[in-house]
Amino acid sequence: MKTDRPDGIGLRAATLLVAGNMIGVGAFTTSGFALADLGSPEQVILAWVVGGAIALCGALSYAGIAARLPGNGGEYLFLSRAVHPLLGFLAGWVSLFAGFTAPIAVAAHGLEAYLAAALGGDLTLPGLGAFAIVACGLLHAASRSGGLRLQSGAVLAKGIAILLFLALGAWTLARPASDAVEVASSAEFRLPAFAVTLVWISFAYSGWNAAVYVAGELDRPAWTLPRALVLGTLAVSLLYVSLNAVFVSSAPVESLAGRADVGAVAAEALGGRWARAALAGIVTLGLFTSISAMVMVGPRVYAQMAADGLLPSVLAGGDESPRPAIGLQVVLSLAAYLLADLRALLDYAGFMLGLSAAATVATLFLPSVRRLAGPPVWGAPFVPLAFIGATVGSSAFLVLREPVEAAFGLLTVAVGALVYAFMRRRVG
Repeated sequence: MKTDRPDGIGLRAATLLVAGNMIGVGAFTTSGFALADLGSPEQVILAWVVGGAIALCGALSYAGIAARLPGNGGEYLFLSRAVHPLLGFLAGWVSLFAGFTAPIAVAAHGLEAYLAAALGGDLTLPGLGAFAIVACGLLHAASRSGGLRLQSGAVLAKGIAILLFLALGAWTLARPASDAVEVASSAEFRLPAFAVTLVWISFAYSGWNAAVYVAGELDRPAWTLPRALVLGTLAVSLLYVSLNAVFVSSAPVESLAGRADVGAVAAEALGGRWARAALAGIVTLGLFTSISAMVMVGPRVYAQMAADGLLPSVLAGGDESPRPAIGLQVVLSLAAYLLADLRALLDYAGFMLGLSAAATVATLFLPSVRRLAGPPVWGAPFVPLAFIGATVGSSAFLVLREPVEAAFGLLTVAVGALVYAFMRRRVG
């Protein structure tokens, strides 16, 4: 790893960066779709537990890779150095579209919907999502430290608010059995449906690798990075499982299944309209910090690619903050926000991010990487193999069920390969 940086990002800020990048729209929408597919609250809760375990396996594996291949850039850096620059470029290309642009656009649309729910009535807020994207871009372009302060404070406030909602759920669901809502249901376990649900849930957990994108800017990176990845992932996993257990236990299955606003429906069932408004406010805050985290992290990847000659060199500009790359991220996110179908984007992003992460973790088994100096990977080889197997297996089921989104994913890779060839020829 790099030498210590007294002015670098510390453990607290790095952990909160991971948490802020993870907690997004998927946590508050996925269970409605999962209930429609699985038909059982118990199976939905199990899927969130399994998804958290998969994310933790990924975080532990990435910590091992980052210790051997230090620097900013995440999957792009790892795959470029461990395998070939083409594979690294494709990972960065996937991050550009599936890892940051699509999730930022999804979060922006969700922010509009949940803020309208918090304010009540039939209010619509067109353009608010675009405003949030631009505001986050300006904030992080102006100052890294200012963006981190907002990020840390907002994530702490969001965590406290979610804990208060969990307390409401525990108090309400602890009522005498005669007053409680009956939500139990019998549903046959179907592996294909469960696997596709894991793709959605893995997308909701995505962001557990956020700290690796700024590894070169961390204070004491060899000590800070693995702890930030694991602590952030564990904390968010606990919140996700608890939060969605309350969601699916709050009302009958038929009133929750298929609802994108499952969190708001659950809150109203638990505490009435005031609870719905309060949760909508929490989600609004969460989505804004999610946009902020992704606008901060994503451009570091493109800046590193530009510095390596694989994207236009202007994107490498900036001192503390890569301002040109941030500008590119804002423009692409606005385009996706204005043009894209959100449900299709969720399938597309989950599929592509899973394959990119699995390819990255697989580098741990390359002799060239195993020979590099670094601490042992916790649980190796079983932890990395579990992550690869679960991710690739779930993606295979999604290909069978949603072939169009998978085809768009492969098209993204093909276009990326053409861009790589053009840039290499231009540099050469």
